[in-house]
Amino acid sequence: MDASSKPTCRIVKPGSTYDGKQGLSYFEGIAAETVGSQGICMHLLTIPPGARAKAHLHQSHETAIYMLSGSAHTWYGDRLEHHVAVHAGELFYIPAGVPHLPANLSNTPCTAIIARTDPNEQESVVLLPELDALVEI
Repeated sequence: MDASSKPTCRIVKPGSTYDGKQGLSYFEGIAAETVGSQGICMHLLTIPPGARAKAHLHQSHETAIYMLSGSAHTWYGDRLEHHVAVHAGELFYIPAGVPHLPANLSNTPCTAIIARTDPNEQESVVLLPELDALVEI
């Protein structure tokens, strides 16, 4: 391994965004695409008031969320039969392969830091359009 391919520490300033398959825009963060990470990605997500994601799961990858501001509602389970509200200062864990659908039901944006065990920004996202109509907002 030569010096140019040796892993090194990196700073990422979340300025650019990308549109996720889930229907929301994410601030670019730590990922294989940005820093060459091999086992983790971490992004900043702001959900506008009244917005929701598409029902989806992350195949074979866990998700950890820290709510920085506001609150988000998430429906989860095989038929999105469970519901939780995550508020600023709280952490939320989603096991690998669990269908979920987050939404911001408030009139103010909510912002969270999201980390997954998938180093790729979108590779493990599996859309579940057959579940979208189960959550009416």
